[in-house]
Amino acid sequence: MKAEYREEICDGCDQRFSIDDPLYEIKTDHQHLIIFRNRYFGRVLALDGVIQTTEADEFIYHEMMAHVPLLAHGRVHRVLIIGGGDGGLLREVLRHRDIRRVVQVEIDASVIDLCRRYLPNHSQGAFDDPRATVVIDDGMHFLEHTDERFDVILTDSTDPEGPAEVLFSRRYYAACQRCLAPGGILVTQNGVAFLQLDEVRVSAGHFNHLFRDWHFFGASVPTYVGGIMTFGWASDDPRPRQTDRKTLQERFTHSGIVTRYYTPQLHGAAFALPQYILDAIGKTSA
Repeated sequence: MKAEYREEICDGCDQRFSIDDPLYEIKTDHQHLIIFRNRYFGRVLALDGVIQTTEADEFIYHEMMAHVPLLAHGRVHRVLIIGGGDGGLLREVLRHRDIRRVVQVEIDASVIDLCRRYLPNHSQGAFDDPRATVVIDDGMHFLEHTDERFDVILTDSTDPEGPAEVLFSRRYYAACQRCLAPGGILVTQNGVAFLQLDEVRVSAGHFNHLFRDWHFFGASVPTYVGGIMTFGWASDDPRPRQTDRKTLQERFTHSGIVTRYYTPQLHGAAFALPQYILDAIGKTSA
């Protein structure tokens, strides 16, 4: 009988991947990690029973998390990534030529080491880029002690359990606000809204108390079953979120970046949310 990897999505609902080729499994200092190959999704990374990323569709998540804030801002030179040990987000950020420095803070060095070895298509050499600095630390600890300021902060975390729980707290979002340069943007991973609506609702409440401008945008990522994958957006400057399509297209064309999911047209549409999410966050529109 073929081995399977079962992920419990919620009580009474799960998804299963056939393990066609087991590649590596370990209990790190922080979490249980497994990497295996699936015939359809390619190589798959799971942490503590939750599928984190697959070779087949990682580009959707990473392109949207990176290019939406960077192209909306238009003057990004310094980026902070919290989490993201697989390297996919770092890869997309570094595709922007104007980037001068990216600091990536990952709590578990094993994730980076093993993803570089078993999921090299995610990072594609990004960890060796001289503009990238990797810090092995707790993201909350780093934010509360750094003197650096960033144009964009990206939280590419696991779900709010275990080491990542604090990354969804008001304390964390306040620390991010402190570390943003004027006009800076925070983007966060906020789960699949249909199944994790409380996660979106709680983050919305924190954003509302801390930032002048905030909202959520979405993308459909097949691996993350249950509907729209939501990303939080928070800034003290309302202008980036209102960047018009013409300007986005000009910036995108000038960047020379070739994408598989992101487009300037999709950028604006991603902020148009279903009514059930708008109701949950107390908004009538974008």
